[in-house]
Amino acid sequence: MKQSIITAFLGKTQDRFSDYQETTNLEERLEFVNKIEGVKGIEIVYPYETGEPAETKLLLEKYKLEFAAVNANIKKEPIFVPGAISRPQKEIRQKAVDIIKRAKDYAKEVGAPLVTCCPLSDGFDNLFQVDYPKSWRNMIDSVAEASEYLPEIPLFIEYKFNETRVNCNLDTCAKSIVLLKEVNNPATGITIDFGHSLLAKENPAQAIALCEESGIDYYLHTNDNDWNFDWDLIGASRNFLHTVEFFFYAKEFGYNKFFTADASPRIFDMVDFFNEHISMNQAVWNLVEKLDRENYRQLMKEEKSMELMRLVRKEIYRI
Repeated sequence: MKQSIITAFLGKTQDRFSDYQETTNLEERLEFVNKIEGVKGIEIVYPYETGEPAETKLLLEKYKLEFAAVNANIKKEPIFVPGAISRPQKEIRQKAVDIIKRAKDYAKEVGAPLVTCCPLSDGFDNLFQVDYPKSWRNMIDSVAEASEYLPEIPLFIEYKFNETRVNCNLDTCAKSIVLLKEVNNPATGITIDFGHSLLAKENPAQAIALCEESGIDYYLHTNDNDWNFDWDLIGASRNFLHTVEFFFYAKEFGYNKFFTADASPRIFDMVDFFNEHISMNQAVWNLVEKLDRENYRQLMKEEKSMELMRLVRKEIYRI
């Protein structure tokens, strides 16, 4: 199991009410990563954390880390607050697409395997606010242009039900698949964030299966929440069996990318928080590795629901 961390969570974060933790630079964040047992990679946010590619490569070599992904941020600048790749103004869409392209350039220079992007500001707050078909077509065209550039660095699109918009255009896995089917470029995929899937009232394991059966590649973020807000809690701290099933299907389909922690310590000690998150993930993964997955799949095929529940009780809950 390869685990990584989004480095942006290893410094100052904020919400509408408070600031959390202290400001850190990239090297300080990598020092924190080295204190977290079992972490071998990072997802870094472009262009706000990255710096010069050569300098960043040296830092990763110094701390013996790999790149899981480069995260292209197209929501931070004031011009993107009402939306980025779906906007009516072509020049605004182009600025967002260009950020993704530059993130791909950066990923290629530093040796990162993929770029991920979560278009959170693309959506709507009020009814009659946006022209739905044009907004959707603009997103398709924008993602198509970005994915055509440097296809050797695939572009993974991350969906979220809401925040920063009341309704994000890409709010579910299924809708993301529809978009990528329209884009029709194999150098694309979906970032399945466990908590975002819960927020959309999905089953995260089923989201993996949906991508697999639709021929769409995927990249996985780990965390947990209460199904009502994207709290980015320690994995399996609220939804243990969902996490087991999520890892079960990742294992079943031979997922070999990083499991990246998209989790936020907020009021907790950062190193302790991520040590527990990483350890919890590893413990659940170890449990999944011991399961006879062929037996589970056979019982599913035979629709032996109560026998499956007995297996879950005995082998997973161990009661």
